[in-house]
Amino acid sequence: MLNRVAVLSDIHGVLPALEAVLAEPDVRAAERIVLTGDIAAGPQPTEVLDLLMSLGDRVGWVAGNADRELLEHRRNAPTSAPTPDPLTPWAADRLRPDHLDLLASLPRTLTLPVRGLGTVLFCHATPRDDEEVVLVDSRLDRWQEVFTGLDDDIRTVVCGHTHMPFVRLAHGRLVVNPGSVGMPYGRTGAHWALLGPGTDLRHTPYDLEAAVRRLTRISTYPDAAAWADYYLHARATDADALAAFGPRDGRTNTP
Repeated sequence: MLNRVAVLSDIHGVLPALEAVLAEPDVRAAERIVLTGDIAAGPQPTEVLDLLMSLGDRVGWVAGNADRELLEHRRNAPTSAPTPDPLTPWAADRLRPDHLDLLASLPRTLTLPVRGLGTVLFCHATPRDDEEVVLVDSRLDRWQEVFTGLDDDIRTVVCGHTHMPFVRLAHGRLVVNPGSVGMPYGRTGAHWALLGPGTDLRHTPYDLEAAVRRLTRISTYPDAAAWADYYLHARATDADALAAFGPRDGRTNTP
């Protein structure tokens, strides 16, 4: 049984944000760090993976859709994203063979016992799909759909994907989304969560202007400056994100 687990989601290859979170005392003290996907697809893919790999077995990894898309690009596999973000092929082409082997080995879900929360299932989007959308205000029958097939003893589900933090109950299960470390929507800074014995959504501010300058100087991605300015400053609001994601949770089909 683990006493404290730090959850980091949607890092998206932003090294300054990751470094800021890893420096947090509660992250340093946590028994495990769990990554809930979309780890490397960003302007510093190799630097982020190398730092996380250096932490060894203390890190639990879960694959996200962006991680899958990096592999699809490099291995010429059929992709579910026929028009990927231009950052995806750029980031994929920078990964070493050991990075690709790591991403290929990642599970879609991970379960861990956490004190106060019981058996916790970690996933990227939903337990059954790495792109499925659920939101804080998704209807209860939508949550019932995405929980289909889960063991009854799983009473807490931790997901990411939508880059907006929330905690809610759905059909007796606690759902936690830590938000995004590297690409936050609605509020700047790096978002993460601390589990055990309760749930605590955390926010780590860091020097955004210095981070933008660093990414612009170090990353060879051609649009690094514009990318960093937009995403690190959270220029997409939570209202923008909910408007974009909302139809994808099936709510437009609700009578």
